[in-house]
Amino acid sequence: MSKQTDDFFKNVVSHAKEYGFVFPSSEIYDGLSAVYDYGQLGAELKNNLKQYWWKAMVQLHENIVGIDSAIFMHPTIWKASGHVDGFNDPMIDNKDSKKRYRADQLIEDKIARYEADGKTDKAAQLQADLDAALNADDLPGLKKIIEEHRIVCPISGTSNWTDVRQFNLMFSTQMGASAEDADTVYLRPETAQGIFVNFLNVQKSGRMKVPFGIAQIGKAFRNEVIARQFIMRMREFEQMELQFFVRPGTELEWYAQWKETRLKWHLTIGGNPEKYRFHDHVKLAHYANAAVDIEYEFPFGFKEVEGIHSRTDFDLTQHQKYSGKKMQYFDPEINQNYVPYVIETSIGLDRLFLTVLCNAFEEQDLSSGDKQDSRSVLHFHPALAPVKAAILPLTKKDGLPEKAREILQRLRIDYNVQYDEKDSIGKRYRRQDAIGTPFCITVDYQSLEDNTVTLRHRDSMEQERVSIAELEKIIAELVGWKNLLGAL
Repeated sequence: MSKQTDDFFKNVVSHAKEYGFVFPSSEIYDGLSAVYDYGQLGAELKNNLKQYWWKAMVQLHENIVGIDSAIFMHPTIWKASGHVDGFNDPMIDNKDSKKRYRADQLIEDKIARYEADGKTDKAAQLQADLDAALNADDLPGLKKIIEEHRIVCPISGTSNWTDVRQFNLMFSTQMGASAEDADTVYLRPETAQGIFVNFLNVQKSGRMKVPFGIAQIGKAFRNEVIARQFIMRMREFEQMELQFFVRPGTELEWYAQWKETRLKWHLTIGGNPEKYRFHDHVKLAHYANAAVDIEYEFPFGFKEVEGIHSRTDFDLTQHQKYSGKKMQYFDPEINQNYVPYVIETSIGLDRLFLTVLCNAFEEQDLSSGDKQDSRSVLHFHPALAPVKAAILPLTKKDGLPEKAREILQRLRIDYNVQYDEKDSIGKRYRRQDAIGTPFCITVDYQSLEDNTVTLRHRDSMEQERVSIAELEKIIAELVGWKNLLGAL
């Protein structure tokens, strides 16, 4: 990571805390590693992102429905899914710092440094060597790569490494009235299994016909060893997943279709297309016959934001085997019973949040002549912005606050809006720019005479005079979901 991109990322993280988007969890107790809390504006942005996903995936599709499954599930589910035996990451310890790292991520960081230094051939070769070692489950090979490329511990600066070994990521706990009778249960490491075990419930109660999908938003938990890159990798995180059930033999067609659909969804938010790319998996998971990641170029390099996987019939077949219940669908079009194949789209909400934050953040120099001026601004899409509009009386007297609060009351039922009368109007504009508010409504003395206000646009900083009577209609058109969903 270059100093410029490193500074940019530090500024994003600092901005997120200063303005109430993301806080370190339990900060007054020195924090809890790899756990974060979303502040007042972060919670709003996060909810808006969930709503955008839900509308696009469920409401816009007649054959997709949503559920909300429990975090705790029968422990045999995780045996059937392969998580008990195979949900591992390759870990390596540095003997000097006593810190533990994912071996593949240490190598990926080295690849990113090679790319940043213009050593593209070396980066490509290292990526090929990494892919080969992962594909072969060659743990000694991973250590050899680390040693050959002189990868050192970020803390100690030494290469005094242990051997690479596998580390299971699931959190376990006990469920039961007494210690003697307690069963071991797991905090779910993914939300997908809650969909699979409810396949028959949803299909029968909803009279669903293949192809159809089940969507879910929910918390998942992984005992990640590495706490780094802000909310990029956390122990408690949120997923937005779709499992789309299709007729066997058609899965790769649907896979290709969902790849393009999901990338378009990301670009519609307003991101730079050059910062997104597909990365095909070299080593496929045991359940997949095709897999690709949508990656975004963060300040620290390209990282996965969403995965699209063709999971075959593995999950339903495994649950059929372990539960003894048939997980089949009768297809009246071909007069045949079969276990459906599945296309999965899985997006990390926290990573999406960070993507949107990095896309939106800008520090602008507005200096002209001898006048020095600047602003920090978040260019959120108006439909996603935590605060849709700010109502600002020009002064705190002469009836202007009362007039402004009348407008506030009219808008706050449908939109999250703010009222602010402290400091100069210029400082108040800057505060709203910093939290990404797309529109400011200024009430001045002319407002008392002709019932008009000044509507200021965040990105252009242009101002226009509009009627108070038309405000609700204007704001609805500017921040409505149609501006996003209509482009899909």
